[in-house]
Amino acid sequence: MDTGTVNSREQVDRQQRILDAALDLLSHRGISGVNMRAVAREAGVALGLVNYYYEDKSSLIRALLHSVDKHDLALVAPDPALPPDEQLQNALRRVAGPELLTTRYLSLRLHLWALARADEDFALINAAAFDRYLDGLAALIGNAKPELSATECKERAADIVVLQNGMWLTALLGVDKESIRRSITRTEEIAFAA
Repeated sequence: MDTGTVNSREQVDRQQRILDAALDLLSHRGISGVNMRAVAREAGVALGLVNYYYEDKSSLIRALLHSVDKHDLALVAPDPALPPDEQLQNALRRVAGPELLTTRYLSLRLHLWALARADEDFALINAAAFDRYLDGLAALIGNAKPELSATECKERAADIVVLQNGMWLTALLGVDKESIRRSITRTEEIAFAA
């Protein structure tokens, strides 16, 4: 195996460990618990390595926001192997996946939303990510319901996101699985309404 490939893979792995550690700290301790030294300790890497990848705490937080953005876009990514209605239905159900309805993930969401309200740069990143998610969901709706206008698809996507965010917030409070199921059913009703 090429040593350049191994080194590149190791770099990606270390950088991902750093991001994962920062995500863990943010979800458990909030923004005040995220500092370069704590991230290095949590990731099991040298402080210099964290500083090599991220200039400061702000650049690390920006990277976290972009990482969550990529994850969110994957939730609404089309799957060309499926018919459009199944693609949409799968996307609507993904947001209630067991990996997302964890205290760690939901707490992280709350902290990221709070960060977006506290810092203009973070707010811009968050707003752009939200728009991309909304556009992805609207595109899935449009593919499944081609008779709808782009505006109608976007409005339905916005209504669905309100329900999804509410579901995440209330799931953090321990709402029962039946409530989650009803929320998903309601998003499907909005998406597929005639």
